[in-house]
Amino acid sequence: MTPWIVLLLLAVVLSPVALLMPSRHQRGRMDMRLQARRLGLAMQLSRQEWPHWLQPAPPSPCPQYYRSRRRGQVDNWCYWQIEPGNWVNQWREPCPDATLLEQLSHLPVDVYKAEASVQMVSLYWGERASAEALQKIADFLAARA
Repeated sequence: MTPWIVLLLLAVVLSPVALLMPSRHQRGRMDMRLQARRLGLAMQLSRQEWPHWLQPAPPSPCPQYYRSRRRGQVDNWCYWQIEPGNWVNQWREPCPDATLLEQLSHLPVDVYKAEASVQMVSLYWGERASAEALQKIADFLAARA
């Protein structure tokens, strides 16, 4: 009887430790973010007010991968992916820049938003894809930065 009580007490003591361990899904995201850091990308969780017409609604906060821009870049744009390969602006007009649209079309389907300002280029990504998708994101950000 005593060994069972000892095992029960040991299980009660160790069970909170098991709850602190990250799940397989969380470990995969951490590995993806570390790999992004090695590729020269920065990442942060960013709260977003998504347009009401963007369905299904992306998560908030959403992982934002970004890269600083070089001096002299003055173009500002912001596009949302409403369906795979279909990028529109806030008025739901298609992207008029053919080269930008070509680069956007190579991004993974779970990239919700791409935007550029004077300081940085960023993508809002669902992180559901593989390392190959991360490489496509890194290539896009390097080309537009």
